[in-house]
Amino acid sequence: MKQISTVFLSFLVLSCGGAKVDQSTVLNPTNPKGVKGQVVTNATVEKTESKISALKTGTGSFTTSGDIETSMSFLTSDELQGRDTGSDGIAKAADFIQNVFEEYNIAPYFASYRDILSNYSDGTAYNVVGFLPGTDEKLKNEIVIIGAHYDHIGIISGNDGDTIANGANDNASGTTTVLEFAKYFGELKGNKRSIVFALFSAEEKGLMGSKHLAEKLKNENIELYAMLNFEMVGVPMVDKDHSLYLTGYELSNLAEVSNRYANKKLVGFLPKAKEFNLFRRSDNAPFHDAFNVPSQTYSSFDFTNFGEYHKVGDEASLMDYNYMAKVVNDVIPVLTGIINSPIKEVKYN
Repeated sequence: MKQISTVFLSFLVLSCGGAKVDQSTVLNPTNPKGVKGQVVTNATVEKTESKISALKTGTGSFTTSGDIETSMSFLTSDELQGRDTGSDGIAKAADFIQNVFEEYNIAPYFASYRDILSNYSDGTAYNVVGFLPGTDEKLKNEIVIIGAHYDHIGIISGNDGDTIANGANDNASGTTTVLEFAKYFGELKGNKRSIVFALFSAEEKGLMGSKHLAEKLKNENIELYAMLNFEMVGVPMVDKDHSLYLTGYELSNLAEVSNRYANKKLVGFLPKAKEFNLFRRSDNAPFHDAFNVPSQTYSSFDFTNFGEYHKVGDEASLMDYNYMAKVVNDVIPVLTGIINSPIKEVKYN
């Protein structure tokens, strides 16, 4: 989430390498916080064919709370030192993301998964960008970007000797969500349109990663259909009749389309999101600016449900893995519908 002014912080506003790291992690049972530190190596990632079959037939779900926990516990571990842009810790996070892409047959979009930012000069920063080509001869030329930022703010002033801002909700939660989508579509390979899975760096420095990618793809003259971003989806909203809200809700029919494919009220309107113009404060905004196509962020941060924004207390122990898994499973039919629809049904008003 992009850093915002102190007047907004009173409301906790959204906007918010080394050797390869094995994808499989567990919580450290000896750690009192239960979430930091331990990585289990040489574990095998569970194959997903049976889960996809269950999801298709309505007899089960694709993502479990355990799947969420595996990614979250690594991405929020102290080993990653808060995933600050340009740090050794974020390089380990990039390794983790790349390993998932490789395991689930998501190709690099560019020559390498790591696309170095041309607009960041304080060290080396890179997005991690994967690609899954579409299967339809015509629709494959249209691209849907599914994205989230994977950086956070690193080492800060903390409490009780803890100075590592591990960024569980902001935005290991969004990163984990996008990786679950990559696993699903990578295993299924039924997407008619092409998908770019983009994990952005330097969001906390001013949306630098998404600005870089939007400009680069614009120069390639791609046919972008929509950019769907995920930010701070780690805890449920309070007293709402929907699970997520959309930034820029009133700008498009994306909420309507989402709810139709979800077959329930999955997405709603959050007045605070409009009041603080959250549409401009996450990684959807540069794609809106460059392409003028529907580019919006799904989030569950409602200004009342999470008090650890940009603090060392933003830990995995505060996340609701059951809720996160439900969000993934509820959004999969939405993404599938949008990606496979014969027409571009998501439109700006």
